[in-house]
Amino acid sequence: MTPRPVSNLYYFMRHSKEAPASRQELSARISHQLAFLVEVDRLKGVLRQTLLCDGSRQENSAEHSWHLALMAAVLAEHAAQPVDVTRVIRMLLVHDVVEIDAGDTFAYDLSANADRAAREQRAADRIFGLLPPEQGQELRALWDEFEAQQTPESRAANALDRLQPLLLNHQTHGGSWRTHGVNRSQVLRRMDPIRTAMPTLWPAVEDIVAHNCSLGHILPE
Repeated sequence: MTPRPVSNLYYFMRHSKEAPASRQELSARISHQLAFLVEVDRLKGVLRQTLLCDGSRQENSAEHSWHLALMAAVLAEHAAQPVDVTRVIRMLLVHDVVEIDAGDTFAYDLSANADRAAREQRAADRIFGLLPPEQGQELRALWDEFEAQQTPESRAANALDRLQPLLLNHQTHGGSWRTHGVNRSQVLRRMDPIRTAMPTLWPAVEDIVAHNCSLGHILPE
């Protein structure tokens, strides 16, 4: 029989320095967890440059994260190396929480990207710091892993993060590509993690780019 997974709360109560946890410790732990969950609700108010597929409005970063998590469940089979799908999903659910403080930085805006890393590091310190220490460290480690792109899971997660806006722009007749005058080289450079991390999806990416170039939605070189 497969053993049941051990919950973080059970582990905390059994392995804290004063096990079992006192009512005060448990209350403080829950308070930190709920504070984090209330804070990340603000991600629903962070607007991205991409439009929803129906073109009705800009998507927000919480919707983007949910969409990526579902994409991981559907497209993980295309990863160049075997991946822990659950880890990829968890990574994608937290990868943009820093935008609560740092805002969404448009991928093709070079000046805005100049200090993006520093802004997001400060945001990560604050937001993951709201959690109980071991949970904050665990989720922060997933965020750091995503940023570093050194594991199969993080490379797959980053590939999906590039693919999703490609699909939205394609469905909205160029979307943010047209709005900001993005050219073919910029798009292909941005999409390159898909080519290496999920290579079987690359022909579809090339087809989408070529189609949008032919319509003038993406500028020539």
